[in-house]
Amino acid sequence: MEISSFQSYLIILFVILIIISIFVFRQFLKTRNEELNLVKFEQKGLSSLTKASELYEYGSIQIKKRLYAEATKTFLKAIEIYDKEPNEAKAIIENALGFSYAAQNEFKKAVKHYNLAIKFLPEYIIALNNLASAQQRLLEYDLAYITYKKVLKIDSDNKTAIKKSKELEKRNDYNPYKGIKDKGF
Repeated sequence: MEISSFQSYLIILFVILIIISIFVFRQFLKTRNEELNLVKFEQKGLSSLTKASELYEYGSIQIKKRLYAEATKTFLKAIEIYDKEPNEAKAIIENALGFSYAAQNEFKKAVKHYNLAIKFLPEYIIALNNLASAQQRLLEYDLAYITYKKVLKIDSDNKTAIKKSKELEKRNDYNPYKGIKDKGF
């Protein structure tokens, strides 16, 4: 049996539609699950959540929904009760709080929490990249450059750090060593 070009076209179109449908359905299920979790946490209320892990999960969903002010409150509550958590969990919560502050253009607060995350987990690449980005937004280019270089010492293939450090090097008015001596480096 010979397949005409029109039949081939229909078969290819049908296969493409099936593949797209699968991706759309998976995204639908993921979004629906996040929405259900958000509703579950909102019904419980912030005051009834007593575990740092629950608060982190709730705050993460709020960030995905771009509810940054609410996420900040949630992460601040998580910090109040995370004493018994391992340093890795503390670092993740501090980084998430820094991210929610950065999303609200409060970069000084973001830098503070990124630094705390790095204090808990010194080789936390995501927090280091976030810190450097916030430093750039504060126009602290020399500190951002140094931070990206720290990332590259840990992970020499980190695409973000490679790209951003090259951008900083290309700045006409940027000298990576200017002002470093004054800051104690």
